[in-house]
Amino acid sequence: MSSLGTRCPVREQRARWERKRGRAALELLETERRYQEQLGLVVQYFLRILRAKGTLRPAELQAVFGPWESLHAVSQELLLHLEAAEWGAGLERFCCHLELYTRFAANEARSTAILQKWLRKRHFRKFVQLQEGRPEFGSLQLADLLPLPLQRLQQYENLVVALAENTHPDSPDYQQFSKVAQKLSEVTQRVSAIGREHENVRQLHRIQSLLSGRLAKGLIKGRWFLRQGWLLVVPPKGEPKSRMFFLFSDALLMAKPRSVLHILYGGTFVCQALYPMAQCQLQRIFGHSGGPGGGLLSLSFPHEKLLLMSTDQEALSHWYHSLTLAVSSHTR
Repeated sequence: MSSLGTRCPVREQRARWERKRGRAALELLETERRYQEQLGLVVQYFLRILRAKGTLRPAELQAVFGPWESLHAVSQELLLHLEAAEWGAGLERFCCHLELYTRFAANEARSTAILQKWLRKRHFRKFVQLQEGRPEFGSLQLADLLPLPLQRLQQYENLVVALAENTHPDSPDYQQFSKVAQKLSEVTQRVSAIGREHENVRQLHRIQSLLSGRLAKGLIKGRWFLRQGWLLVVPPKGEPKSRMFFLFSDALLMAKPRSVLHILYGGTFVCQALYPMAQCQLQRIFGHSGGPGGGLLSLSFPHEKLLLMSTDQEALSHWYHSLTLAVSSHTR
């Protein structure tokens, strides 16, 4: 048999790597061009004009947009490297600026709050709508553009991991790609943690607004919110009573609904009890089979026992899972 017809698995594998690497490199280049262009739209038509007009004070401008102009400059620098096919060097240089994305994530909640406040002002809202109507924006709005940096961070990680995985270990770029992928992973994890903290704060503020009465003050501060919903409390005697429960990382809060006709607190809840999860013994009495009929949970505390029932077995299973996590976090 001729040597021309002999297959070489090593060469075939390297050819597959090269094709995948080429696709990842092309996607990184093309998406970076689009990303840099979109960052530039905000710089040109919002940041610079608002600064020139003095519509927002410098501190407010910084609060709304964070390090946006710095992110734009970094993207421009990275794009120059990518267009020159300096993949490894460009990405390694880019890693020196990843802290900008952490800062941007930390500022996101404040940015949203201040922007919403300004959008309630007619003159500012009209300015935003006028800019969004420019042909350069297509159908994009400012609200679509502001989350872009954090979305792009995840894209960076995915694309650089694809580059590293499809670069031969003997290639001079391999160590650079692997190093950049690791740094991107670390920053992405920090940004995700910041996002979870912001969402938890938002949920805690929402719950605090639902609770009224003296006992409710300060009950949710410093806690992690896990779940809320209606459950039936089964008393030793009498009929079950429907109560709203809020589960936190360290406590279960039971609340009674106020009348919607209440003059001051209609639609809110009165806190009735707060149970420490560190002292809870949890047991599923029935409702294991997944069939109809609901289920019953037993929660034992040093001075009280709660029997909680639901006619929705799936919902009760979710409660059991969340309660188990809360209890187990205090027994490690």
